[in-house]
Amino acid sequence: MSEIPLTPAGREDIRKLEAALLVGALFRPEVMEALRDPVERLTWIDSLAAAAAALARQKAGMTVREIADEVGLSEAAIRRHLEGKTRAGELIMKVYEQFAREGVKVELPLEVERARELEEKLANARKAMEEAVSTLEEAARKLREAIESL
Repeated sequence: MSEIPLTPAGREDIRKLEAALLVGALFRPEVMEALRDPVERLTWIDSLAAAAAALARQKAGMTVREIADEVGLSEAAIRRHLEGKTRAGELIMKVYEQFAREGVKVELPLEVERARELEEKLANARKAMEEAVSTLEEAARKLREAIESL
């Protein structure tokens, strides 16, 4: 069980709240019904994800401009989601209010936690590779200098 911070204090908390809002919204009966339509499915998921991302970042204290830049939407679109003027924004706000009222904790799927572990391992591997490349470049430079001095 992973506690979901309603006022995120950092990137990890923002991701947790964002994921919890999205999962909470996806399992609402009206959303489950809307997702049955394959034509609307991707639009719904995209809209819910954008609204969840916007609200989680707003709760972390980010400005509309910062949210728009980070999420990749216009400021107007972010405002519409945050003001509940979109169906997705309205649903995400309802989920947040439910979390605030009931102290909801959401258990993130094992795959999400595993993906985070793999992302961290990938980042570490990239760093190690960059260090190895730097070491090899330095060794090649020294080798060239040694050859030139002969």
